[in-house]
Amino acid sequence: MILSTPLESRHIALGAKMTEFAGYNMPILYTNLQEEHHAVRKDVGVFDVSHMGEFIVKGKQALDLVQRISSNNAGTLAIGHAQYSCLPNENGGIVDDMLVYRLPEDMCAAGEQAFMLVVNASNIKKDWDHIQQYASDFDTRIIDISDQTGLLAVQGPKALELLQPLTDVNLKDIAYYHFVKGTIAGIDNVIISATGYTGSGGFELYVENKDLVGLWDTIMGLELPVKPVPAGLGARDTLRLEMGFCLYGNDIDDTTSVIEAGLGWITKLKKASTFPSKDIFMAQKTNGVTKKLVGFIVDDRRVPRHGYPVCDADGKEIGVVTSGTMSPTLQVPLGLAYVPTAFAALDTTFNVMAGSKMLRARVVKLPFVDPNSLP
Repeated sequence: MILSTPLESRHIALGAKMTEFAGYNMPILYTNLQEEHHAVRKDVGVFDVSHMGEFIVKGKQALDLVQRISSNNAGTLAIGHAQYSCLPNENGGIVDDMLVYRLPEDMCAAGEQAFMLVVNASNIKKDWDHIQQYASDFDTRIIDISDQTGLLAVQGPKALELLQPLTDVNLKDIAYYHFVKGTIAGIDNVIISATGYTGSGGFELYVENKDLVGLWDTIMGLELPVKPVPAGLGARDTLRLEMGFCLYGNDIDDTTSVIEAGLGWITKLKKASTFPSKDIFMAQKTNGVTKKLVGFIVDDRRVPRHGYPVCDADGKEIGVVTSGTMSPTLQVPLGLAYVPTAFAALDTTFNVMAGSKMLRARVVKLPFVDPNSLP
């Protein structure tokens, strides 16, 4: 059975092209991908990402559990801070990537701590089962609030200006990867988070499902400073790919290492707490890895796609494309691929096999696009 978010009828009324994604009926696009992509880069776009999963971890040893399961150091989080992290498995791979929020004290009992873990929709059950393997060792409890939680991502350089009239919270005071709990559009207890997966700034708004339609209608009814554009998962993918952000299931999975994927910066090997595969990652950090995830652009108009083989000059297969698109901003084909470390240096060239044609590709620095430098 395909699931729906509370906004399904709104998407259909807007003429969205709907498709199954991570078990949900989701909007891929409303008008065209270019328009939605550029709206986020230049103005503001609104995504329904209510399919994402949310777990609350609370208790006297909540921090200890989060430290045990995550690669990043949650011990550095003050209340109101968030961080990007991942759940490593025991074999050097990645169960999922996630956001970790340190929640206010009023969301837990005296002497306790509380965190919210935001995980990918396709991995909710897998992540839950994985965390449960470790939870029994700690004085804490985990609550799955995914089915009760709605999430809008209001993204773009004009998101702050658009949302400010709806709240008494000074949005300028919310630094990147920080959040507050406040009232917006008359809705109480909204987590207003300066996060997102587009690279263009903005906010993610966590509300109860019962309030989601009202929040969407209010935001989409605004006209100033610019009318927000509804954006689908197609634009969400091109936006994250221009930033070189990993997509679980494409660029990272149960078989890929955080070190191979360039996620060493969220892997705190010096933190006191152990976590799955810590020893493996330490060895990889010391001894190096045999392959790396790189960004590349193609000297062609054909778009590289997930699964296309990567070949050397002699036509020998040496790697694989994990994500690819035609960049709406740069108007060139680009992608991410795992290649041997000998091919990972900047300006190294290789070929991408697209059917019977070889596409010449060159390794470039990530991100592909700097949103702050756009006109």
